[in-house]
Amino acid sequence: MQLRNIAIIAHVDHGKTTLVDKLLAQSGTFRENQRVTERVMDSNDLERERGITILAKATSVVWKGVRINIVDTPGHADFGGEVERILNMVDGAIVLVDAAEGPMPQTKFVVSKALKIGLRPIVAVNKVDRPDARPSEVINEVFDLFAALDATDEQLDFPILYGSGRDGWMAPSPEGPSDQGLAPLFDLILDHVPPPKVEEGPFRMLGTILEANPFLGRIVTGRITSGTVRPNQTIKVLDREGRLLEQGRVSKILAFRGLERQPIEVGEAGDIVSIAGLEKGSVADTFCALENEVPLPAQPIDPPTVTMSFLVNDSPLAGTEGDKVTSRMIRDRLFREAEGNVTLKIEESPDKDSFHVSGRGELQLAILIETMRREGFELAVSRPRVVFQKDEATGQLLEPIEEVVIDVDEEHSGVVVQKMSERKAEMIEMRPSGGNRLRLVFHAPTRGLIGYQSELLTDTRGTAVINRLFHAYQPYKGEIAGRRNGVLISNDSGEAVAYALWNLEDRGPMMIEPGWKVYQGMIVGEHNRDNDLEVNVLKGKKLTNIRTTSKDEAVRLTPPIRMTLEKALAWIQDDELVEVTPKSIRLRKAILDPNERKKAEKQKEALSA
Repeated sequence: MQLRNIAIIAHVDHGKTTLVDKLLAQSGTFRENQRVTERVMDSNDLERERGITILAKATSVVWKGVRINIVDTPGHADFGGEVERILNMVDGAIVLVDAAEGPMPQTKFVVSKALKIGLRPIVAVNKVDRPDARPSEVINEVFDLFAALDATDEQLDFPILYGSGRDGWMAPSPEGPSDQGLAPLFDLILDHVPPPKVEEGPFRMLGTILEANPFLGRIVTGRITSGTVRPNQTIKVLDREGRLLEQGRVSKILAFRGLERQPIEVGEAGDIVSIAGLEKGSVADTFCALENEVPLPAQPIDPPTVTMSFLVNDSPLAGTEGDKVTSRMIRDRLFREAEGNVTLKIEESPDKDSFHVSGRGELQLAILIETMRREGFELAVSRPRVVFQKDEATGQLLEPIEEVVIDVDEEHSGVVVQKMSERKAEMIEMRPSGGNRLRLVFHAPTRGLIGYQSELLTDTRGTAVINRLFHAYQPYKGEIAGRRNGVLISNDSGEAVAYALWNLEDRGPMMIEPGWKVYQGMIVGEHNRDNDLEVNVLKGKKLTNIRTTSKDEAVRLTPPIRMTLEKALAWIQDDELVEVTPKSIRLRKAILDPNERKKAEKQKEALSA
């Protein structure tokens, strides 16, 4: 059977996964009466809740006797490590662009990678039925983007389709016709995307996607460059330098047939398959026949830019809400995650009680924590820190810088520029983006952006859209002011009392409610001043034998600050931790005992003096 391999590239929320749903439905992959969940490719609960694709996934459809392998790629830069390698597996790409928003930073990131390896994209303008759609301007923006990314003349001569993924149609013009469904897109893929290049020689495949399966062990997905592979065949794995990593037998070969992965008897050159049975082979390694000695060229994996400490939860409430609390359980889970996610780097501390987890951004790490929490884990995590590098030649300290694009209403642009400059950001561009909105482009240190998103939404009444992308390592930009307020710390363990919280309201906003369990060293609120204050939230009202009217008894409390995981991670300081359990997110001091805490502060002051 003839083959075509394509990737769908798009920015977060431009409708990529929804379009794949419709491609599957219209190619006859589902039965007429089959019930299918919406966004069927986003199988992970977190992907569904956040509406983003985290892991790359593949599927395949048959159109006019040709099998089309479709790879759905993540659009978020934190998962960019996935994107680069996937593009090496395919021969064409559909660049899906929102008819109102136009090309966005992540589109730029993925498209630049696609153009660099010589793919000739098809541009599909999605959501043309939006009231604020501006398809012709968007096409000009796409052309400008391609030109800015040094596209060749051949790549600039891209075919264009317009349509609505949600309604399941594509056509050569924005007006339609919409009665042909997605047939114009299928036909264009067959005409425009070349069949996979097949090289002569024995079996070779570059590992591209890695996952851990409880039944089959490590499963590595990639495109077979040459030769064929069968179950029970002995193969070997070479790293990027050509060193032998392991030799072993292929236990199973799986191929994508619709949404299901089915075992096949032979994997042929050009097809995208998954191989099970090897223990060490990973992404960017070459899986090949025994006689092969030369590895396939592979993209190195981008370095992590953000790191966090994962610690065993040692609070007095440890083990009351989750059932996975020991360091061994946390260690096994983290190393299992690293097996299936090559952009994560995990280092164990010498005392074995904490782990340094480094990744491509705080979103990636927050999603890992949220996933573990849902699996029943309890752990304490530190504030995200950036990974610095040293310039070999000058000895200068370098830090990661990101390109930040913020779309904002004109009336709120002043506060955004001010806040970004406080975070040592440098403005690169400011231009109108239609509808009284401005597009602001900055180069900002990753350090300054940790936790900025929630503040930006507050400052702009929820109207701003921020997009970030790793730019480069540059010289250290200097100190960035952090949180100015101190915290209110519980001085005892027990259950919080409404009367005590009411009496403390003039000290600052609270983060807990009456009846919540607290312990010594737990953060219960934000202090109005810049110092930390120990408070008693357990003190009830003294009872007397004097009768009073009930008005005096009613305590009206201001609603507490609600801390989400991302907000808590950004809010805490270096001497504080977030305690994460399946039911709660609590903030605490790293050292719970007040006397030990004072000693540690004195030692720190002595060292810095």
